[in-house]
Amino acid sequence: MELAVYNIKGEVTDKKVTLDDSIFGIEPNEHVIWLDVKQYLANQRQGTHKSKERNEITGSTRKLIRQKGGGGARRGDIKSPLLVGGGRAFGPKPRDYSFKLNKKTKALARKSALSLKAKNSSIVVVEDFEFDTPRTKSLVELTKNLQLSDKKLLFVLPSQNKNVYLSARNLGKVNIITASDINTYAIMDSTNLVITESTVAAIDNLFKA
Repeated sequence: MELAVYNIKGEVTDKKVTLDDSIFGIEPNEHVIWLDVKQYLANQRQGTHKSKERNEITGSTRKLIRQKGGGGARRGDIKSPLLVGGGRAFGPKPRDYSFKLNKKTKALARKSALSLKAKNSSIVVVEDFEFDTPRTKSLVELTKNLQLSDKKLLFVLPSQNKNVYLSARNLGKVNIITASDINTYAIMDSTNLVITESTVAAIDNLFKA
């Protein structure tokens, strides 16, 4: 698949890049995409939720009412889950939500997500660019020039670029990531991918390593 390369002014240049069909042209597997997104979100969970059970509540153990003859349900001490202020029955406990996926499954999920974006014509390639200083206005102008200002964007750079990252930090619809950190959730959470010329080669090397 060939895509035209845009400059930072939003103009089409004479250059073109070829996206590897083994990465950007496979038949998307929606199930592995779901698995990888599920793992990503599960790994973000702290799992520190906790409620006190009746053995952890401070209170008298005196039996409140007699066992029979009262016309109501049997009730023990004041720490009963049936009473206000009592312990909770089967409440949440701290746990680890993370789980593992095979490397091949994760790789297939990322390829499927990239292929899905390519299939929907949601990938834009721009020339390599840098900002001299962090400036949000510069990145806003770039998105306007590419006619993507109203989209949720994922910029994929070949390596860390502090000025570009700081320029996007105040923009709610723009996310910056490097090719080595690309993941299925970030791809699927965006409307369009904006990648640079060097990023194409970096992604090829990532999946062929």
